[in-house]
Parts: sequence; structure tokens; C-alpha cells
Amino acid sequence: MSDAPPPAPERARVWKTPPNVALCAEDDIVDPGSRGFVLQIGEAFFHGFVVRKDGQVAGYIDRCPHAGYPLAIELDRYLTPDGALILCGWHGAVFEPLSGLCTGGPCAGGRLTPWPVQVVDGILRTA
Repeated sequence: MSDAPPPAPERARVWKTPPNVALCAEDDIVDPGSRGFVLQIGEAFFHGFVVRKDGQVAGYIDRCPHAGYPLAIELDRYLTPDGALILCGWHGAVFEPLSGLCTGGPCAGGRLTPWPVQVVDGILRTA
């Protein structure tokens, strides 16, 4: 008989968010920069991230198209050190920040799944 606790149940995931949910002030994300978000929707959770680059924002579901893992190994670190590309820290795939197109690595030619976001009066919101 094992003294180990039973495994934690897997949290249910959702892949969309309702519109007009305030996430943060636009200026809370540096340019270039990124930030991850986890939203509870009912009993399930949505995992996404936003990139800010060249005065624009783009949101993506936090799931690499190659293996399905979240992209960042460290909290909010979705970009390469120079801020030029999104980086999957697990397998090295790189993506264009504003289009989500994979330009190198195991899923070259693939895309991140967009998460509609917008800035309204300086506040980043779901769209």
C-alpha cells in the first residue's frame, strides 16, 4: 500500500473566452513583450498569452501546434531574448509575433491558434 496521495484531477480546459473581459492595461506589457493569462470560465480554465510588438497586440492560445504544450517554460517569457519572435521553450519552434506563423523548428509552416484581443481606451480586453 502506498502513502502517496492520489493524483490531482486534470483541470478541464476551454479554448475560447467571452468578449470584453478586461485583462490588464496595455502599458502593463512592455513593447516588445508578452504576458500569459489564465481565466476561469465556469469550472474550466482558458490559457492564453498576449504579445505586444511595434505598438500592436496579438493574442494566442497557449498551446504549441507541435506537441500541445504551453510555450513558455518561465512565467510570461514567450519571446526570444531580443523580443523578435515567440519561442516555444520546449522544442525551439519560433513564431512571428503578430501573425503566429511558425518560421522555424518542428512545426515550420504551422500557426499558433489566435485568441481575439483588443485594446479599448488603454485596456487590453478579450474581443
